[in-house]
Amino acid sequence: MGEKPETPIRFGIIGCAKIAGKVARAINLAPSSVLYAIGSRSIEKAKQFASANGVHESVKIYGSYDQVLDDPFVDAVYMPLPTSLHLHWAVMAARRKKHVLIEKPTALDVTELEQILEACESNGVQFMDGSMWLHHPRTVKMKEMLFDSNHLGDVNYIYSTTTTSVSPEFLENDIRVKADMDALGALGDIGWYCLGAILWAKNYQLPTLVTALPDVSKNSNGVILSCSASIQYGEPAETVAIIQCSFFSSTSMDLAITGSRGSLNLRDFIIPYQESSASFEFTLGAKFLQLHIGWNVKPQKVVVASELPQEALMVQEFARLVHGIRTSASHPDPKWPDISRKTQMLLDAVKKSVDFGCKPVYFLGL
Repeated sequence: MGEKPETPIRFGIIGCAKIAGKVARAINLAPSSVLYAIGSRSIEKAKQFASANGVHESVKIYGSYDQVLDDPFVDAVYMPLPTSLHLHWAVMAARRKKHVLIEKPTALDVTELEQILEACESNGVQFMDGSMWLHHPRTVKMKEMLFDSNHLGDVNYIYSTTTTSVSPEFLENDIRVKADMDALGALGDIGWYCLGAILWAKNYQLPTLVTALPDVSKNSNGVILSCSASIQYGEPAETVAIIQCSFFSSTSMDLAITGSRGSLNLRDFIIPYQESSASFEFTLGAKFLQLHIGWNVKPQKVVVASELPQEALMVQEFARLVHGIRTSASHPDPKWPDISRKTQMLLDAVKKSVDFGCKPVYFLGL
């Protein structure tokens, strides 16, 4: 991508989860950022991460998270930590004037997230969660078509699923099934994307009613391993959405949106099949032929090229906002905290419905 600018945004990574390798690569691919420091709970683990991910020898290696936050040259931190640690370390980062890019789910509940967001706001630092797919140019193109009245029309139905078949070792040892580490389980880890997609398709309008479906599966620690939910807008329903997330089914990342005039479908909405381009299908004015022996139209395939991987585009946007705050004294962009807050609120509602035996949860006054 050519040389970096003279003053790129210097990122520190705290926590060496697998996803951190992907984001470390993205930081170096993005034109206005550079990986400056890595911190883990031990210097040995940080060094192992650096070696495994080909980290340049100039990158600082620290044996604690605090050392990264105390480094005066770190502008922003990326946090791929267990959800139970987000509140403490995100608040600590904000108080040290570090901008916060944090993995999803953002917190264990919206009360914790509000504390993180308040710390970011009061210290003038940017907050963003790691929902990479929102930054892909395909997502931008779909949004244009979705809110063009000549295309989909009024959105009536949304279906989003994220599933993956995990190993027995994962179900036994991964932090995402540990109640003290990532208590939201599959709902937080992969359901976050489904819920985010519903909100995205409704232009971040919160729903009226959320009801978990009675197919919930939990482990012995009470952590959700699989669940589905119905999400309703309006009474009577103007839009109905269904989400499904599971650690037991073959890999799927489906998003289907049906409106009064057309429909939009894709099978890889979270991680595109390839980095350089991504596609979706769009159908307008579909009807059955006489005798119902076929359709009058076939789906149109829309292909959208991407110069950078979506995670690098996410880092690029985050760095752009941080650069604006640093050089122009502009305020943090409230768009991204608001998206995270609403996604967390919707996740909390699904979790509440699950915990109360799949009873409906109302968003009163919304």
